[in-house]
Amino acid sequence: MSNRKHNFVVGEYYHIYNRGVDKREIILDKYDLDRFLESIEEFNTPDQIGSIFELSFIKNKLGGSTTKSNKLVSLVAYCVNPNHFHFLITPLMERGVEKFMQKIGAYTRYFNEKHKRNGVLFQGKFRSKHVDSNKYLTHLSAYINMNNRSLLGGRTTKLSKSSLGEYVKKDEIKNLCEKDIILSQFKNGEDYFQFALSSWQDSQERKKALEF
Repeated sequence: MSNRKHNFVVGEYYHIYNRGVDKREIILDKYDLDRFLESIEEFNTPDQIGSIFELSFIKNKLGGSTTKSNKLVSLVAYCVNPNHFHFLITPLMERGVEKFMQKIGAYTRYFNEKHKRNGVLFQGKFRSKHVDSNKYLTHLSAYINMNNRSLLGGRTTKLSKSSLGEYVKKDEIKNLCEKDIILSQFKNGEDYFQFALSSWQDSQERKKALEF
C-alpha cells in the first residue's frame, strides 16, 4: 500500500523528486545525463516502446524523430543533478505519474550495466508534494529551474541540466516542457528569468540565515 498523504489527480500539479541511494551519484558523465533526459522524453507514453537502444533504430528509420499519440504526464519543469532530480508535473491520465516514474526506473538497468554495479540506484520510492496554489507553482518552477545553481555557488555543473533554457529561449534543441501555465504569467522569458533569479536568491539567503 502507498503511504503517500495524497493521490495523484489529473489536472493537479506535483513536485516529484528523488536522489541516489546513500546520496550516491546517479549521473557520472555526459552520456548518463543525455540518457536520463532521453528517458524523460521517450518513456512519457502509455505505449510499450521497448528499450531506448531499440527505439534509436526506429528513430533513425523515421528520420530522427518519433511521435507520441498521448502522454502519461505533462512536464512543466525539471532539473537533473549528479545525485538527485526534480520534476514539476501534472498527470494526464489516471495513474500517469506512477506509470511514468516506473518507466523512468529503467534508467537503473542502463546505469548498472554501463557502470558494472548491482542493486538499487535510487533511494526508495520517489517523493512527491502536491502543489496547492499558484504562488507555490510559480516559485516551485523557479526553484527547480535554478536548482543546479546551488551546486557550485551559482555556477552550474556540466553534469546537470534544468529546463531553464527552454523558459528563456536559449535552448531550442530539446523542448521537453509544457511551459504555458508558467510563462503566461510573465511578459516574456527574460521577465520570468528575473523572477526565478530573485526567487532563488531569496531562498539562498533564507538558507544562510538558518545556518547561524
